[in-house]
Amino acid sequence: MNAFISGFSLGFSLILAIGAQNAFVLKQGIKKEHVFVICFVCALSDAILIFAGISGFGYLVEQFPTLQTVAKYGGFAFLFIYGLKSFYSAWSMSHELNPLDQPTTSLAKTILLVLAFTWLNPHVYLDTVILLGSVSTKFGALAPLFGFGAMTSSFVFFFSLGYGARILTPIFQKPISWKILEVLIGIVMLSLAFMLLGL
Repeated sequence: MNAFISGFSLGFSLILAIGAQNAFVLKQGIKKEHVFVICFVCALSDAILIFAGISGFGYLVEQFPTLQTVAKYGGFAFLFIYGLKSFYSAWSMSHELNPLDQPTTSLAKTILLVLAFTWLNPHVYLDTVILLGSVSTKFGALAPLFGFGAMTSSFVFFFSLGYGARILTPIFQKPISWKILEVLIGIVMLSLAFMLLGL
């Protein structure tokens, strides 16, 4: 049980920080758009990466740093473009236009965005594959239980964030709130993009 709790605690603490993925989940949760699918894809992706780390994939990534380099520059390009898109959205949004009343984004496009936020983020490999993978070795035969705890934390976190965001819905009835959110998301995206390059 100690292994499960350790995995849950460490996994939860690693995904708690506001990042590109979390900001996207929060935004879609407020809009109540494909929330279940978004939360499920995020949590499932984490589970796959955690499983890979515990299975020894972390060692492979350490041996081939090119994998991290590709992910780093791919992630920078994606976050940079999405950040600019958020700023443009905030600037062009009409004061009379409320995103809550707008047509929803297609499920396919939403899933592709979620996958990009997850798999193009080098930090997710460092956290789930390398860090959790290496820590799991300390638990020996109980490593799978540690991994299961970390996977559980991802499901708890993302579904709590996605569905908990609706509490903020009354605030976002006002279009100005969306402008502020888009600006904040833009700042987060660009900050993370430049952090990936070590700038």
